[in-house]
Amino acid sequence: MQNLPEQNKNNEPAELVRRVLDEARKQGATAAEADIGTGTGFSVTVRWGEIEKVEHERDKGLSITVYMGQRKGSASTSDFSDKSLHETIKAACAIAHYASEDAAAGLVDAGLMAKTIPDLDLHHPWPITPEQAIELAIKCEDIARNYDQRINNSDSAVVSTYAGTHAYGNTNGFAGGWLWSSHTIDCTVIAEQAGSMQRDGWYSKTRDYNDLQTINAIGEEAARRTINKLGAKKLTTRNVPVIFEAPVAAGLFSAFITAISGGSLYRRASFLLDKIGEPVFSKQIHIHEQPHLKKALGSAAFDNDGVATRARDIVKGGILQGYVLSGYSARKLGLQTTGNAGGVHNLIIEPGKETLNDLIKQMNTGLLITDMIGFGVNQVTGDYSRGASGFWIENSEIQFPVEEITVAGNLKDMYQHIVATGNDVDRRGNILTGSVLIENMTVAGE
Repeated sequence: MQNLPEQNKNNEPAELVRRVLDEARKQGATAAEADIGTGTGFSVTVRWGEIEKVEHERDKGLSITVYMGQRKGSASTSDFSDKSLHETIKAACAIAHYASEDAAAGLVDAGLMAKTIPDLDLHHPWPITPEQAIELAIKCEDIARNYDQRINNSDSAVVSTYAGTHAYGNTNGFAGGWLWSSHTIDCTVIAEQAGSMQRDGWYSKTRDYNDLQTINAIGEEAARRTINKLGAKKLTTRNVPVIFEAPVAAGLFSAFITAISGGSLYRRASFLLDKIGEPVFSKQIHIHEQPHLKKALGSAAFDNDGVATRARDIVKGGILQGYVLSGYSARKLGLQTTGNAGGVHNLIIEPGKETLNDLIKQMNTGLLITDMIGFGVNQVTGDYSRGASGFWIENSEIQFPVEEITVAGNLKDMYQHIVATGNDVDRRGNILTGSVLIENMTVAGE
């Protein structure tokens, strides 16, 4: 056992892992793995300067998976008493006893486990009281509401903070974990002009509360984005170049990751089957995974199987270099895990040198998308169709906001026709990308 985070002087997560794994062995499991999460935090919501909601969170949970040969059973509990842990493991064993055999079931080889747990600087508890958070939220909302007289309503301002523990261990002798935190300030307002209303907002999310944007910046950006949507028009159907602004561009690459993930591949339910070594993006696109970035929201020392994460290229020069595999999906495909049980960790789309304004100038005439509605991706065919709103561009200048349109294409073609990626990287999630200019898409309107 190694490097489990200390929740208290008795290192409770490490002790819990040891206890449940030992008990699973006693109850007949040939192998077992346990995952523990604990945490505390709160969020406050204000609207029109009044407290709307204060929520305190205190969470703890344990999941145990046992294997009896090639049969698997899982159970979970939030009660860490000896009796509850015994019954939870008993339930997992009972499920495994009656489960069908699965040749791909089992722990990942011990040699692939993380040997060390680097400090990724993920734990920065925010010493803020609910009263201070309420005051901060009210100020943020006031900044947004006072930005322009056309802002006549608020959909709320929220301040939230959370800090917790993640721990994992298995009967291959591995145990590890880390402490983590996450903090958010969010503000959304409503504006009205000539009987038309628009709603928009902005938020900041970080591991370290010191890295949050100021409430002035958040409130003003929420207001600016809302005001800019006033006077929105519809478009007639046309084929034009399209820019996906950074906050919505991440969705393009989320669909890509799903398509090259083991679950989609072994089910043969992907539009990117058997594409290793082939061009799947335009040649200037470089996509890589950086799991060990300090303070990043997607950082992790090991995946959900305990496998060490590592930096790697996924797309280089537009060519697909590798898949996204867990231990289970790798076995199903006859391949080796890539350390991605649970998904990717800090997927980085290498940015270009251009700002968003540079991309707009390069596009000259087309659509800038700032909001997407619904989910319209067929992972088997790659067909893409989603509701959108944004701005119509002509002569490299914003002409007017647009709404109630649909953008459509096929992701295989869209990826191949990415012209450029901007340097305005959105770092508020696990997929880090700037704005993306695509050569041509169908925009369906009136």
